[in-house]
Amino acid sequence: MTDVPVILRGREKSLGGMPIRRVLPYRSHMMVGPFIYMDHMGPVTLDAGRGVDVPPHPHVGLATVTYLFEGVLTHRDSLGFKQTILPGDVNWMTAGRGIVHSERTPTESRGAGIRMDGIQTWVALPREVEEVEPSFQHHPKTTLPRFELDGAVFHLLAGEAFGRKSPVQGFSDLFYLEVVVSAGTRVRVPDDGRESGAYIAEGAVRFGAEVYGPGTLIVVDNCDERLLVAERDSRYMLLGGTPLDGDRFIWWNFVSTSEHRIEQAKKDWRDNRFPVIPGEGREAPLPDR
Repeated sequence: MTDVPVILRGREKSLGGMPIRRVLPYRSHMMVGPFIYMDHMGPVTLDAGRGVDVPPHPHVGLATVTYLFEGVLTHRDSLGFKQTILPGDVNWMTAGRGIVHSERTPTESRGAGIRMDGIQTWVALPREVEEVEPSFQHHPKTTLPRFELDGAVFHLLAGEAFGRKSPVQGFSDLFYLEVVVSAGTRVRVPDDGRESGAYIAEGAVRFGAEVYGPGTLIVVDNCDERLLVAERDSRYMLLGGTPLDGDRFIWWNFVSTSEHRIEQAKKDWRDNRFPVIPGEGREAPLPDR
């Protein structure tokens, strides 16, 4: 064991007209528990008339988890669900054998410009349920456990942690929390044998001798001391879980234990074999690489 964490820093990209920081997957660290993908959307104030437009695109072998700090999005999918996502809600979509969805700023929210800030993660599915039937669940903010420990406010978004259980349960052992703290607040990441990380969304947090700011994922699996100390008012995400049953291949929006399955998904999208979203067309082309 050591006191030196693994530090993953978000790379600047753009998605659907909005700047993002992509933290996972990282070239040296593919997953934290079952979490294989993490995008921090914003924070950004979009100009009047503009909005987020992520067009219809496919997924297989994973679950998407959307969580907003600020703003609003409309989720639509090929199962026929249409859902408004507000700050504090959890939007969990299981792709399994295949689903198509889009995410957009509602028309009525584009007039005066809108502030957007949030996180989307992907959770890879265990091998035995990679091809499960696709499904969708939405959990409003008021249905999720919110509690305070030693001055830190926790919002348990999915899984189990700190003796609490979220109604959002995936297919594997995981935990996912938003933590809001004032300067000087200390939070100890549980050392229960699961892989663990803390993503700094806002503020600054000291871990060991170093201070880390927004866009940094601190992976603490091999650390003896797992203490996070807020240097100023901060917000971060705690996430992780039990490692999955082997490595995963990831290409575009597809995750699988099998390279052949990835190739089949690419062919299915190219050949229009995925289901469609009612009222929306096929807008996302298969990328070259």
